[in-house]
Amino acid sequence: MSAGWFRRRFLPGEPLPAPRPPGPHASPVPYRRPRFLRGSSSSPGAADASRRPDSRPVRSPARGRTLPWNAGYAEIINAEKSEFNEDQAACGKLCIRRCEFGAEEEWLTLCPEEFLTGHYWALFDGHGGPAAAILAANTLHSCLRRQLEAVVEGLVATQPPMHLNGRCICPSDPQFVEEKGIRAEDLVIGALESAFQECDEVIGRELEASGQMGGCTALVAVSLQGKLYMANAGDSRAILVRRDEIRPLSFEFTPETERQRIQQLAFVYPELLAGEFTRLEFPRRLKGDDLGQKVLFRDHHMSGWSYKRVEKSDLKYPLIHGQGRQVTVLDVDQLELQEDDVVVMATDGLWDVLSNEQVAWLVRSFLPGNQEDPHRFSKLAQMLIHSTQGKEDSLTEEGQVSYDDVSVFVIPLHSQGQESSDH
Repeated sequence: MSAGWFRRRFLPGEPLPAPRPPGPHASPVPYRRPRFLRGSSSSPGAADASRRPDSRPVRSPARGRTLPWNAGYAEIINAEKSEFNEDQAACGKLCIRRCEFGAEEEWLTLCPEEFLTGHYWALFDGHGGPAAAILAANTLHSCLRRQLEAVVEGLVATQPPMHLNGRCICPSDPQFVEEKGIRAEDLVIGALESAFQECDEVIGRELEASGQMGGCTALVAVSLQGKLYMANAGDSRAILVRRDEIRPLSFEFTPETERQRIQQLAFVYPELLAGEFTRLEFPRRLKGDDLGQKVLFRDHHMSGWSYKRVEKSDLKYPLIHGQGRQVTVLDVDQLELQEDDVVVMATDGLWDVLSNEQVAWLVRSFLPGNQEDPHRFSKLAQMLIHSTQGKEDSLTEEGQVSYDDVSVFVIPLHSQGQESSDH
């Protein structure tokens, strides 16, 4: 490691650094596409540090606001792969605004702090430089907030309605939604997937405009309405660690389902539809009366659902139906949580040298003896980092040291569950 270290945060709109040629531990081939591996009101802050020999912690402040107790912790170590750290982290509070379409065609914001709130954590691992990861850390939470606000009325309904304004054109609409098994959590999944897609497009435009290249992975956790959603695109990983359980909450990115592959093919080559079909999926075949209404749908990048305003082209015969998963949902309210139950999120620098079982052993060894320490979760994250750096108390085999950038969040669930119950 370098003899010095520095900390640098890049804000939206600020010019990004030009990528440095890859170091000995980086791939010699620039990572081009996809930029963002496909797979908040109070803007979560992005943290960046590089070349840090003393492994000091880097917190992710929410731009002048105090983060909630369970906002997590990120420590980022640079292994000299690049001049700027390719790992980025962001976390903060999500305030989902309730909007209504006013008589004068304007969106009205109602009770932004009181309607629906949650929390957000994200880790990004850049490829071919830090630019894409920096952009993602500063952009994704805004994309997610917009996507959630677009479906918030469906989120708080007993069952998401076919039409967002509650209009019932077909008497059997509730049955169509029920047969598809569409629940509020599917809208959150759809919002996450659409936010990933939107962020990917933003990154592509920004990199092209600045003449840069590269990409990044993304691992995102969202706590909302008593559930923890874990969305992953890339090779970062998250696990739930309890006294008697280790549960994977994400899986390394793999090819999508056949439904999504066929829909994407139709997106890239619309001529294959011959003007007779729509690649979009709806709970039922749409009718002329649906025109102009906002109805449930999903596209090739989604396994969850969202709403869109019906256009004439949507009345064509639907191409396919199906179901898949890119997002894992943990029902926190259904768990009998203990104080030492945590979620560990980390980039691949940790998992390259530590298994799920080794991380769980460290968690279970450390937390019970530090119950009175208010910083125990931060110290646990620091211990996990040290275990990848060849320290004397490392669990890794001799000579097994991570030369990758390493970032870790440790998220305690016990008070998170209590907070959900209180609300």
